[in-house]
This record gives sequence, structure tokens and C-alpha cells, in this order.
Amino acid sequence: MAGYIDALRSTLAELLGERDGVVSLELPSGLSPRVERLVREAVERLVEYQNRRYAQLYLERIGRFARRLDIGEDLLIEIARLMAARMTYEDPIRLAQLALKEAAIGPDGAPRNRVDRKCRFRIDEVVSALPIVVANPILKVLGALGWQHMPLKIRFNATDWLGIRRLRIEAWLRRWRMLSIRFAQERIWVERWLHMIDRCLAKRPEAVWAVLQSATMIGGYGDAYRYGLANWTLIIDTLVKPVFAGTLQLDDLAAAIAEARAAAVPDRRQTALKRTIAAIRARATAVATPATTMATAASGP
Repeated sequence: MAGYIDALRSTLAELLGERDGVVSLELPSGLSPRVERLVREAVERLVEYQNRRYAQLYLERIGRFARRLDIGEDLLIEIARLMAARMTYEDPIRLAQLALKEAAIGPDGAPRNRVDRKCRFRIDEVVSALPIVVANPILKVLGALGWQHMPLKIRFNATDWLGIRRLRIEAWLRRWRMLSIRFAQERIWVERWLHMIDRCLAKRPEAVWAVLQSATMIGGYGDAYRYGLANWTLIIDTLVKPVFAGTLQLDDLAAAIAEARAAAVPDRRQTALKRTIAAIRARATAVATPATTMATAASGP
């Protein structure tokens, strides 16, 4: 309930012209000039995307890695870059924001650039951008009817007054984004990705770039987003996590991730990816079995 009260207050503040300027956006200390420049740009983008509190969350996440001795400048830059990209995920609200920005609407209300595009979402994806209290009942009805995966085309049109007005309403809905199902899901995903990076640095530091850049598998919207997320999850759950847990022995984890990613095509059943992962695991088992046999023989009577 407190979250909805905060959202209501935020909406009223928007109508009254107030801003969340009281939120401090201090960068972590000790950043190199290259990292600081990138982080500042990301903060500006996140404030535009959502608000200062959201940008503060980004800075807190960067701070976890900024002072680590096992993270160099290039690695920190890539973490900062990919995290900013993922935290500005493309929901219908974001695409409305981008359309308005691209149109460059002047003081007279006329767009400087013509923007008129149609984007294909899944209906559950659009509903998930709504506050949970609104989205859940709708998703239950869609699920009962078997319509939750139906495609839905949305037009982002900034060529006339009516289209611009609609885009502004859609972009204004960002005030409610942080109460949505999608926002909660994205927050969990980013935390899991960061956790995998942390675990990789501790367990298999030579593979950290492969784990880090796996974030590029997920992006966009509609089926492309869903397939990317499903493929990333399968690779992490069946290759990366077992290696970190010590239940799967892979001499070259980075190469295994690259091989799996090459097979991660848009496929609802993930046939090629599952076959490739099974082959990787089979090779690892075949290599591990003789070693186990030799160790047993060496410890015999």
C-alpha cells in the first residue's frame, strides 16, 4: 500500500511541477575519468527514463564493484554500460519517450522530425507494464482465455496533434512503472546478472567477460525479448551455475558459453540450444570420468 501512496504523491508532484531533486546522486569515489564520464551519462539517461531514485539505484549497484581490486577499468566500464542499457529496458512507455525525443517537438507543438512506427508486442508484455494491482486481474483473464501470448501492435505516431498527445500520456505513465510486474522482473534479473558476475570473479575469473557480456542476449521487446531471456536463463542454469557449484567440470567456461550462445536462435522450444548444451555437458562428463577412475585406482589397495 505504501508503494501506491508514493506513486500517488509522485503523480501529484508531477502535476504541481515538483521534482525529486532532494535525492542525492553522488558518484562512487575513486572512479577513473573514463568510468566517471560513462556513469554520468548513464545517470542522466536513467533520470530521464524514470527518476532520480532510479538513477540512485544504478549508482548503488556500480558502487558494489567500483572499489574491488579484482575489477579493472575496462571491466567496470562494461558493467556500467550494460547495466544502464538493461535498466532502460524497452517497454511501451520507453518507446513513447523515445518517439517524443526523436520527434523534437517545438514550442509551437509541431514535430521537427516525422516519427511514425508500429511495434509488435505480446499482450501480456503490455499488461505487465501496468501496476501490479491492475495487471494481475487482467493477466488472469487473458490466461483463462488463452490470449496472454497474442501479438499486439502499438503505433507510436508523432506526426499530428492527436498522436503526440497520446505519446505524452503514454510517456507520463512512467510514474507508475516502478509498481509494475515488468519492473519487478527486471530488477530481479539485473540482480541475478550482477550476482553471476560476482560469483564468476570468485570462482572462474578467466570467464568473467563471457558472463558479463551475456547480458547482450536480452534486449528489445516482443518475441525477441522473450526468446533472449529464455535462452539466457537456460545457459546460466545449465552451464554457468553448475560450474560455480562444482557439479560440472568445464576447462573453458567462456568457450562453452560462446558455443551455447551461437546456438541460441529464436525458437520457442530451444531445440538447437538444448542439444548444444547437452553436448557440452556430455563432453565434460566424458573428460571427468577417466580422471575419476584414475583417482580411484590411485587410492586403491
